[in-house]
Amino acid sequence: MKITIIYGSTLGNTERVAEMIEKEFNGTNITKFNVKDLDAEKINRIETSELLIFGTSTWGIGDLQDDWEEFDFKKINIENKTVAIYGLGDSEVYAWTYCDAIAKMHKILKSKKAKIIGYVNTEGYKFTKSESIEGDHFLGLALDEDNYENLTEERVSKWVNELKKNVR
Repeated sequence: MKITIIYGSTLGNTERVAEMIEKEFNGTNITKFNVKDLDAEKINRIETSELLIFGTSTWGIGDLQDDWEEFDFKKINIENKTVAIYGLGDSEVYAWTYCDAIAKMHKILKSKKAKIIGYVNTEGYKFTKSESIEGDHFLGLALDEDNYENLTEERVSKWVNELKKNVR
């Protein structure tokens, strides 16, 4: 299976999680791109992948990471592609906008008619509010590298195992 991870990373945390995800998939036929480095050749790789994983952190009061804010989603065709989203946020300082960027990314990808998988139950998370919740699930994998870095590896592993079940 051909997998592409596309992430935007300001401080390196989202990139580090992309590396964890790649490791969990055993690096098999996986390509990672920082969204700021996308060119026509890399976009072609994205469009021929069977699973696309989008990563963003939440900045300000619930915004996408800057490179994603500047990215023109019209450049890529992901209609009917299987996609998953992971996001980082601060569940204590920004407890009322925790991982809101996941919801923004979800809305964009859904409008492009992507098939979105990888919803995660909110059980075990501590936060006040998030736009990234539907029912009792996050619209992707929510992580907090600022306060709960010790939970990241386990959450990534569990999430990737669920993704594997949904794309084979």
